[in-house]
Amino acid sequence: MHSTSSNLRINSRIIIPSSELQWRFSRSSGPGGQNVNTTDSRVELLFNIQASSSLGDFRKKQLLEKLSKKLARGWLRVVAAEERSQYLNKKSALVRMRNIIIEGLKSPPKPRAITKPTKASERRRIHKKKHRGEVKRNRTVNYSIDN
Repeated sequence: MHSTSSNLRINSRIIIPSSELQWRFSRSSGPGGQNVNTTDSRVELLFNIQASSSLGDFRKKQLLEKLSKKLARGWLRVVAAEERSQYLNKKSALVRMRNIIIEGLKSPPKPRAITKPTKASERRRIHKKKHRGEVKRNRTVNYSIDN
């Protein structure tokens, strides 16, 4: 595992130091000719949320709960292998990691206030239902014996 000197800035208050990020490099699969066989362009970025000193207990708990499906033993893992360049894949992995953490730190939406429909909206709804029923009733053909 390698470490690089790029800190991960989440927002103005949260910066994850590069010492808390772990990098793994491996050979990427897919097209790329002989270049693929010689360069370790696939990038794996790992971040241990529980062991982080840059996050407070509240934020750690929030991330662990919200990102529980994306974690493996407390580690958040991002893989980038789309580009042929390791440098571009590193940048892509950092952006993805940042976006995932930002999403995990968002506060939940306010619950919807339960409201009653207005009398006018009830009347409109009933009127539309009756009109629709009338339209359907008029579609039936009445055969009479007199014709």
